[in-house]
Amino acid sequence: MIHVEHLTKTYGTTRAVDDLSFEVRPGIVTGFLGPNGAGKSTTMRMILGLDRPTAGRATVNGRVLADHPAPLTQIGSLLEARAIHPKRSARNHHRALAATTGIPERRVDEVLDVVGLTDVADRVAGGFSLGMGQRLGIASALLGDPETIMLDEPVNGLDPEGILWIRHLLKDLAAEGRTVLVSSHLMSEMALTAEHFVIIGRGRLIADVSAAQLAAMSAGDRVYVRTPDGALLRQVLAADGVEVRNVDTAPSTTRRSVRSPSPRSSARWCSSSLGTAGRSRRSASVSSRRSWRPRPPGSRRRSSRR
Repeated sequence: MIHVEHLTKTYGTTRAVDDLSFEVRPGIVTGFLGPNGAGKSTTMRMILGLDRPTAGRATVNGRVLADHPAPLTQIGSLLEARAIHPKRSARNHHRALAATTGIPERRVDEVLDVVGLTDVADRVAGGFSLGMGQRLGIASALLGDPETIMLDEPVNGLDPEGILWIRHLLKDLAAEGRTVLVSSHLMSEMALTAEHFVIIGRGRLIADVSAAQLAAMSAGDRVYVRTPDGALLRQVLAADGVEVRNVDTAPSTTRRSVRSPSPRSSARWCSSSLGTAGRSRRSASVSSRRSWRPRPPGSRRRSSRR
């Protein structure tokens, strides 16, 4: 189990993580979501003790990780798949890791087989592709047979077959009763794997919900848009038959409730507030505070097809 309590990290005047609290329970896959720069990797580094928190604490299986006598048997992690000597073979890399914790050498061949690297185990890692590097990093995370697994963007560089493999692996690990935390900025990918979601933005907790609760939050056919030019927004979207109505006003912006009449037009102008690639074909969820520039009248409309 991972327990994060009021975790804060500042770099000079920048607050990367801001009073963050959540718990990752065993037996399910938990998705750790947020746009790039939200503070996900920084949070994971503090959980592992690689970065010292400015305030708060993070524990793994009830203790700060540094207090465990054999950390590799408590948590397996993947933060940077290429963090390996390029002249060392995949097998020798894991033999060195195993020696630091007294892990039997037979376990090295076991994990290399699990991730599909048996045939290249004696090749130097510097010649591995990005996808093979990801598999090597996942093997390192599994080496100590830990109760807790924490992976940062594990599908990066994997081909479709590899992505399907990692989905099944994560679910199998959770089914064994392990704690599984997986970070991603792709809501579309996590929706196929995770049963619970911790969502952060600008270092702060946005939501800590089950998959069913998240689906209920995003259901509907409207989105709230903040814009400094509500009249232009209405003019641009009216051409697509989109209903726009004023919700409230503020000195600098106008907040509009926008209802889409069709899935196609919704897909063209709506995007997730998380900044992910998981765009909805029928709805948009919460309002984005990013500046949104509507298409000027008379300009050419870009096709939504890709």
